[in-house]
Amino acid sequence: MKKQLRTMCRLCVLLVCALCAGCTVGPKYSRPPTPAETSDVYQRAGIHTQDVNDFNDVDRWWEQFGDPPTVLLVREALESNYDLKAAAARVLQAQAALAEAHGRRLPDVSYGLSRDRSKRYLNFGGGAFSGLGGLGGLGAGGGFSVLTTTWSQSISVAYMLDLFGKLKHAERAAWADMLAAEATQEALTNSLIAGVVGTRVNIATIQRQLAIASANTENQKRTLEIVERRYEQGLVGPVDIRLARENLAASQAVEPVIELSLIKARHALDVLLARPPGSSADLPETLGELPDLKPVPIGVPASLLDRRPDVRAAELALRSANEMVGVSIAQLYPDLTLSGSYGTSANRWRDIWEHYAETYGLLMGLAQPIFKGGQIRAQIDGARARYEELAANYAGTVLIAMQEVEDALAGEQMLQTQLGHAERRLSEAKAAEDLSVQRYQQGITGILTVLASERLRRAAEQDLTVLKGQIWTTRVNLYLALGGDWNSQEEKIVAVGNDD
Repeated sequence: MKKQLRTMCRLCVLLVCALCAGCTVGPKYSRPPTPAETSDVYQRAGIHTQDVNDFNDVDRWWEQFGDPPTVLLVREALESNYDLKAAAARVLQAQAALAEAHGRRLPDVSYGLSRDRSKRYLNFGGGAFSGLGGLGGLGAGGGFSVLTTTWSQSISVAYMLDLFGKLKHAERAAWADMLAAEATQEALTNSLIAGVVGTRVNIATIQRQLAIASANTENQKRTLEIVERRYEQGLVGPVDIRLARENLAASQAVEPVIELSLIKARHALDVLLARPPGSSADLPETLGELPDLKPVPIGVPASLLDRRPDVRAAELALRSANEMVGVSIAQLYPDLTLSGSYGTSANRWRDIWEHYAETYGLLMGLAQPIFKGGQIRAQIDGARARYEELAANYAGTVLIAMQEVEDALAGEQMLQTQLGHAERRLSEAKAAEDLSVQRYQQGITGILTVLASERLRRAAEQDLTVLKGQIWTTRVNLYLALGGDWNSQEEKIVAVGNDD
């Protein structure tokens, strides 16, 4: 019997080797063409022409602004933000799905131990034994009961031969999904960092606006004192006092609006940091000066395909869809499953460890779909349509990424030009205000000229403050558009390109 078992095992091994020479069906993935690969340069690159492979001072880009509170805020957000924790949990889910897909390609091995105790009644009917009730174990009806106990144990192995790559395609799809989840987590991390820095800039800008509004209120009080003094001297009429008071009230009314914006901005930062809204202390006003706007590595548009995590996530989703097309096609072909078991069975516990109680079995199962009403063909068509959809989404994602870089580059250039004009405007408005106050005190001009010059100076000061905040935000957007922290992409690119 053992000789026959060995012969059957050899035949199974030969069959496996012969069938494993089969082919893997399904399309081979290749990156579809995108607008980034047909563009040599950015139209608004300007002075940003550094070597894209020069990673010096690029890692941890938020530290390039030289604001220590920002560095601390980013660190806390990366540790505490709930959206980031949820993304990390999704990565773990994808890793578990990959492990499950890999496990399907391995044999299933199981061990079973059982004890069966049963009682059966055997009925022989009437006749010669009907009068022997109770004798020899026979019942009055011509039957008797049998009590049996059976011990059994066995090890079973089942293995599905992946002849046409269905399981391999499924594992590759799970691998791409896991990398996509990691890229999505990285994209969320970059967006979170940009959100923290942007909110920090917004808070500092609003703080500066509030300081300007408070200074304007004090200035309006001094103007009112001048008008009242001249009124007491009989040099001006009551209209001047009314206008000065109206100007003071208007300036005072602006402050609560700015304070409300500041409160909401602080609440938004607290949420990013996973703090209760309103629990954070005030941040220092350290953004009075513009950041160091030295050029950053820009490179060519095609570099976005591997730099930006959202673009990589879109391509990985496309790779996964391509593998699922292979899974659907493989369903047209037969599945071959090999299974075998070896064990023992006996009436007593000690006997199941003896060789004479052994049991074994080998099974080869072949399943080939013949007619399923067009379901498999429909699944293939659906998988291919899904691939085409994601290919279009991928190209669109690349195009949007290019637009975001161009917008950031153009915005930075235009805002720098606007900054020079805004600074000259503020200088002239201050000079006009000082001159109008002097001429008013001398009785040369009226109060309307003073109030108009004050409003112009206040508007110029507010606009310059907002403009500086926009320049900060535009540089943050440029880093985000280029992919944020791209210092460790080479390892990920290699991993994505691995098809095994």
